[in-house]
Amino acid sequence: MTLERYLLRRLATSFLMVSGVFLGMLLLLDMVEQMRRLAGLEVGFAQILKLAALNLPEGFYEIAPLVLMLAAMWVALGWSRSSEFVVIRATGRSVPRLMLVPALVVLVASIGFVFVMNPLVASAARESSRLMAQIRDLPTSAVALTQGGLWLRQADALGQTVIFAANAEDTGTLLRDVTFLVFHEEDGVALRLQAAEAALRPGGWELRDVKRWDFSQINPEQTADFLPFLAVATDLTPEQIRDSFAQVRAIPLMQLPGFIAALERAGFAALEHRMRLNMELALPLMLLGLLMLAFALSIHHMRAGVAGTRALITILAGFALFFLRNFAQILGESGQIPVVLAAWGLPVATVLLAVGVMLNLEEG
Repeated sequence: MTLERYLLRRLATSFLMVSGVFLGMLLLLDMVEQMRRLAGLEVGFAQILKLAALNLPEGFYEIAPLVLMLAAMWVALGWSRSSEFVVIRATGRSVPRLMLVPALVVLVASIGFVFVMNPLVASAARESSRLMAQIRDLPTSAVALTQGGLWLRQADALGQTVIFAANAEDTGTLLRDVTFLVFHEEDGVALRLQAAEAALRPGGWELRDVKRWDFSQINPEQTADFLPFLAVATDLTPEQIRDSFAQVRAIPLMQLPGFIAALERAGFAALEHRMRLNMELALPLMLLGLLMLAFALSIHHMRAGVAGTRALITILAGFALFFLRNFAQILGESGQIPVVLAAWGLPVATVLLAVGVMLNLEEG
């Protein structure tokens, strides 16, 4: 176990060093980007720094596989340069056998990394969106999803209108079994509309089979009237409704299954959210595969004199797998391939590829 502990210690140190470099780069680049985006607004340096810091967890979480692979490559090339690899082989320890315990430890650590970083990324993303809306003086999200159905909020010159629908089509432009509650700033609830269907059109809702209660009357139920059709003005757009559900990154992993169920129950498509859930669950296996592949491609005898070539091959392999992972995610979100295949296919293939390379390069 001495060699395994030594390898894990070297790997942890290298990972922290590489992570520090990338965290500094991400912070500086995001600060420059925030300055560009907020040019013309009266924004202080403290707010720009806060925005960049809030975006930092998500940025690092996305590149964590590449960081781990670079850290493993650094350790493996260091072994080869110092001939530690030759000494280890002379003791009769093969690389696959040596990697067994560290691989299991890294897999467990990767699971912990996902369950710690995912909620952190979600909280930071929500706070970043809130702060950006505050700086730009924009309204917060007008859509909310609960177990009972879909809630929307819109404003007009007189006050606010709260909309509740039991279900909707996946485009968000057609609501069924819908209720409109019109709030005036001084009078409170002024009007209630109950409709069998509400279709969103440019500039307004088209309600069909409507029952209307006027709460300015003494007996609203007695004076309620029925209308076959009614138009209600709105500033909502289909893009606003869909974008409210597009912030998958702002939903913690543990809440995703319930949110997916509520989304489908409301009538919306949850393919993107299912893809995100499976990608998060498959991330530890992907991290393990990249770690093993980095060692398999980087460890060599120093006399071979191909350290630069092996480093280049390892880096290119890492970027290629990173690109393929994002490409598979896009295919899964668009429904081109099954979600399980898109999320789990590449991590499993990466682990098998790493094992195959290790066994192929192993001597004796």
